[in-house]
Amino acid sequence: MKDVTRFDASEVARDLPEKLTSPTIDYVVVMPNPESHLFEVTLRVQNWSASVLDLKMPIWTPGSYLIREYAKHLQDFRSRAGDSLRDSFAARALPWRKISKNHWQVDTDSVSDVTVSYRIFANELTVRTNHLDGTHGYFNPAALCFFLSGFDRARYTVKIVPPRPEWRIVTALPPVAGQDNTFAAADFDTLVDSPFEIGIHEACDFEVMGKPHQLVVWGKGNLDADRAIRDIQKVIEVEAKMFGGLPYDRYIFLLHLSGSGYGGLEHKDSCTLNYPRFGFRSKDKYERFVQLVAHEFFHLWNVKRIRPKALEVFDYEQENYTTSLWFSEGTTSYYDLVIPFRAGFYDAKGLLQHLAKEITRLQTTPGRKVQPASESSWDAWIKLYRRDANSDNSQISYYLKGEVVSFLLDLSIRAQHGNERSLDDVMRLMWQKFGNANSEQNGKLNSPAHPTEIGFTPEELKAAIESVAGVDLSDFFARYVDGTEELPYDEYLEPFGLKISVDETSEIPRLGWTLTSEHGRETIKFVEAGSPAQLAGIDAGDELLAIEGFRVANTEQANERLKDYKPGDTVAVTVFHQDELRTCTVTLAAPQPTRYSIVPVDAPSKIQQQNFTGWLGVPLSNL
Repeated sequence: MKDVTRFDASEVARDLPEKLTSPTIDYVVVMPNPESHLFEVTLRVQNWSASVLDLKMPIWTPGSYLIREYAKHLQDFRSRAGDSLRDSFAARALPWRKISKNHWQVDTDSVSDVTVSYRIFANELTVRTNHLDGTHGYFNPAALCFFLSGFDRARYTVKIVPPRPEWRIVTALPPVAGQDNTFAAADFDTLVDSPFEIGIHEACDFEVMGKPHQLVVWGKGNLDADRAIRDIQKVIEVEAKMFGGLPYDRYIFLLHLSGSGYGGLEHKDSCTLNYPRFGFRSKDKYERFVQLVAHEFFHLWNVKRIRPKALEVFDYEQENYTTSLWFSEGTTSYYDLVIPFRAGFYDAKGLLQHLAKEITRLQTTPGRKVQPASESSWDAWIKLYRRDANSDNSQISYYLKGEVVSFLLDLSIRAQHGNERSLDDVMRLMWQKFGNANSEQNGKLNSPAHPTEIGFTPEELKAAIESVAGVDLSDFFARYVDGTEELPYDEYLEPFGLKISVDETSEIPRLGWTLTSEHGRETIKFVEAGSPAQLAGIDAGDELLAIEGFRVANTEQANERLKDYKPGDTVAVTVFHQDELRTCTVTLAAPQPTRYSIVPVDAPSKIQQQNFTGWLGVPLSNL
């Protein structure tokens, strides 16, 4: 096994083209006053030969498809000749200018040793941003570091200066031999892919399949670290078995326990997780945590190494468009339910319940009839994370639609081949062909920064799925990936003795609105297109006051009041619309289904029972 605890700069230098190895790029990150939320960053560029130094800050980070404008947190930019860390008074100031929102330009005037300093405000605790306070400093290099235009493959080093002796440093980057608290990245992609956690945290080492792992926990809560490690080990083993091994030498789970945060961001040799600090005791919440772990860990194959062509080489200055996020994120979301089942966290009935919840979410989102999964992938940059009052009417999450489409593809492949093939085989094929590829076998030129990784096109993805399925899937893709036809659940569930059961027992006539309490007021948060509420002129943002002249204090009271009426009745609904008192006449409609379940068919055949057992490993009668 290769020793990853020490970094040999000469090895990296030999692998880089000569013209890109001339400058050395070194960062120093200090945090003398953590309570100020300000990282103080110094960038030193040596062996510089051009008259102008172009510095650019990423506007997004891989894995989170939204323009984040990280440069907005930068302040106090300065540039000087020489090493201003050692002699700031003697260093000569160099002229600089800001060219665009994320582009700074320094006139070096033939100076070969340039130092730039700046501060980054860090008070946003998410997995994709930076956070600094009296207990820790966390940063994503994309949100903190410049890259040198034209030198994305140059070697970068980062030296951390903790504010207190008890603060420890964790990152997937290897240390530089002989230099305290200094870490090296072979190129900017590697730097961006390696977050830093510095501070007071609990670090637990464990081993899986002969490789070292670490769980690093910042924050207080009711997490049982020993239990979490045992369960993370199970997830790792199941996923490694699926892909035939682990594609790294060492892996780190960074877990932030927060008040109400939730999320994860994948990296090649680590991931960052944000989870509610008291979300580990109840069964449902703990299962959600395990699913989050399974999701981010699955990404080390799907997305980090198997990725769309548009993400083969990252452009950190603009959107990187792809129609395949339904596979990159959606298929991963499908497996974040399947992996815990295979690891024993819940049984077959539990898996079907989780899948049914996702089907319910999809079927109760009107936007499924408007936006295809491929378009949702393409428009991730402007829609998924920029929701407005009409979002549920006009769009669908590529996570959600992709997850359910992947479920149906898995069932289709299994039914075609008697469970001898499955979506697992698609993932393994994608891994061999694109994630762990051999350039001679594929007849393609591999990415110089990632020599074994080849981005896939939408056509290549479809072809890979078809080669495993053994059938032409053009019609499936046209209808359900690139189109908005309703998914035919029963058609794919029937071979396994299952069907969809729709709960239509609601006593509440339909208005087509969603209510929420805000600052002591009952606000209409969402109005479904074409619903009785919209036809009556009620808008999202209106404050609900009364139904038939009687005050409504909360959602529960509104629903109880509506139970006194039936579809076709008209009721007077009084609202404040932009501070104007309005009473609207609403004609109530029949209730819509609010819950979908996956249940056995009546009198399943022997073949159906065999298919079910071959899929989930237990008799259908267990349900």
